[in-house]
Amino acid sequence: MRKILSLSLLFLMILSCGSNKEKADLLVFNAKVYTVNDSFDTAEAFAVKDGKFLKISNVEDLRNKYDFAKEVDAKGKPVFPGLIDAHAHFYTLGMQQQRVDLTGTKSFAEVVAKIVEFQQEKNVDFILGRGWDQNDWEVKEFPTKDTLDHLFPDTPVAITRIDGHALLANQAALDIAKITTETSFEGGDIEQKEGRLTGILIDNPMELIGNVAGKPGKQTQTEALRTAEAICVSYGLTTVDDAGLDREVLELIDELQKSDSLKIRIYGMISNTKDNLDYYLEKGAYKTDKLNIRSVKFYGDGALGSRGAALKESYSDRAHHFGAMLSPISELKQTAARIAKTDFQMNTHAIGDSANYVVLKTYDSLLAGTNNRRWRVEHSQVIDSADFHFFSKNIIPSVQPTHATSDMYWAEDRLGAERVKGAYAFKTLLDQAGIVALGTDFPVEQVNPFLTFYAAVARQDTENYPEGGFLPEQKLNREETLKGMTIWAAYANFEEKEKGSIEPGKFADFIILDRDLMETDLKSIPETKVISTFINGELVYEN
Repeated sequence: MRKILSLSLLFLMILSCGSNKEKADLLVFNAKVYTVNDSFDTAEAFAVKDGKFLKISNVEDLRNKYDFAKEVDAKGKPVFPGLIDAHAHFYTLGMQQQRVDLTGTKSFAEVVAKIVEFQQEKNVDFILGRGWDQNDWEVKEFPTKDTLDHLFPDTPVAITRIDGHALLANQAALDIAKITTETSFEGGDIEQKEGRLTGILIDNPMELIGNVAGKPGKQTQTEALRTAEAICVSYGLTTVDDAGLDREVLELIDELQKSDSLKIRIYGMISNTKDNLDYYLEKGAYKTDKLNIRSVKFYGDGALGSRGAALKESYSDRAHHFGAMLSPISELKQTAARIAKTDFQMNTHAIGDSANYVVLKTYDSLLAGTNNRRWRVEHSQVIDSADFHFFSKNIIPSVQPTHATSDMYWAEDRLGAERVKGAYAFKTLLDQAGIVALGTDFPVEQVNPFLTFYAAVARQDTENYPEGGFLPEQKLNREETLKGMTIWAAYANFEEKEKGSIEPGKFADFIILDRDLMETDLKSIPETKVISTFINGELVYEN
C-alpha cells in the first residue's frame, strides 16, 4: 500500500512539474549559434516566445524549462542573427523588376538587344531600364543615343547607369522633357559633343526625365515592394536600410507591414525634399517594430564611375575635371543645421575626398559636444588621409565592400596611385570609428550579402583577382565583417537594443545557412545558401 501511495505521489509530482513549464513558441536546437553578443559567444540552442528570443542555452536546459509549440532541428548548421543591409534601395530593387534589367551587360549592343526584346514583350509607352556600366565594356566610354533614336523614334527611352548617377535618353525622351543644348542646370551635366546632345545626363539633370516618365500606381508599387522582399529574405536579409524614400512610399510600406503583407523590417531614410523635410521634421521620428523613420538622406556628390564624385584634385584620367557637389555647400550646411535641431539623423552620400571633407567638417561643427547623434557618411569612399580623424561612433562610416571589388579594375585610373590608397579604406575607417556599417547599395551591386562578406574579408572578385586582394591592408576579419552586417548596422540605426544579435529580449530574426561563414574556406563564401530565414520567429523563407 505504501508503495502504491509513493508511486502515486511521484506521478503527481511529475505531472505538477510538467504543468509548471513555461509555454514557448519555438525551439531551435542542434545548431551552432553565433550570438554576436559582446563576447561573441556561440551556443547550441535557443527559445523564442512572442516574436523575441527568450533564452539561449543548451537543448536539455531549454526543454526542462519550456513547453514548445514548435521545434526546428538545425541539423548541425550555423545560425546567425538576421542580416542587416545598412545601405540599399529596397523600393528601387522592386521597381527594377518591372523594367529592363541591364545588369551585367558586356556591350552597348547587348543593352540595345535587351531593350528591343523587352519592348517586343511589354510594348510600353515609355521604356525605362537600369543596370548598364560602360566600365564593363570593351569600349569604356559613355554610349550615345543615335541607335536608340533610330530604333525608337517615337517611343521615349531612358536607361539609367548601374550607380543611378547617369542615364542615357533618346531624342523622344529628351523632347518630352524639353531638354536642349540650352537647358540650364546645376550639379551634374547634360553632355554635348560638337554642339549636339549625346543623350547622357549626369546626376541632377536626370530629374528632368524622371518628372515626365510617369508615376507608378499603388498596385505597381505594392508588387515592387513584395518582389523586393522575396528577393531579400532569400538572401537572409531581415532588415534593409532604404537610402532615400518619399513619404508616399514610406506610408505604403507602413500600411503593408501593419496588415502583415510585408514582413521585412525597413529603416527608411527620407529623401531630402522640401515636402519630406517639412512633414517629417515637424512630425518627429516614426517608429514601429517593422518601420523606423528617423533619418534624412542627403546627396553630397555623384559617383566615381561616372566621374561625378567631387575630388580635391582633378581626375587622373581627365585633366581639369573635379566632379561636382549635387547641391550647393550652403544648402548642405543649412539642411544639416536644420536636422541638428531635431532628433533626426543625417545620412549623406559622399564619394569623393572633397565631398567627404565638406560633409565631415559640417558634421563635426554641428555635433561638437554631443555623443549620440550617430550621423552617417554613406559610402565614405575616397578619404584624404588628413580627414580620417573625423570619424567616430558619432560620425559613422557606412560602406559597401562590393563597391571596392567592382571598382578596383579602374579606380586607380580615376584617382592615381597615391590617392587610391585612401579609397575603400574599410579597416582604417573601422580603426578610427570603432564600427563600420556594411551594406550593398543594391541594385547598384548584387543583393547577395555573402558577396559583401567575401569582398570585405578577401578584397577579391569571385575569380580570386587580384592575388592577395585589392589594397589588402584594408581587409576586415570575419568577426568584424559579421558585426558590420548585424550589430554595428543595428547601432547605426539606433536599433542595437532590439536586433543585430541573438540575445534575450531582441527580435527573433535569424537565419540558418548551409555553411559556416566564420570557418568555411574563404573561396566558398560567395556560394553560401540560405536554408531558412525567420523574422519574429516566423519562417519567411525556406530553400
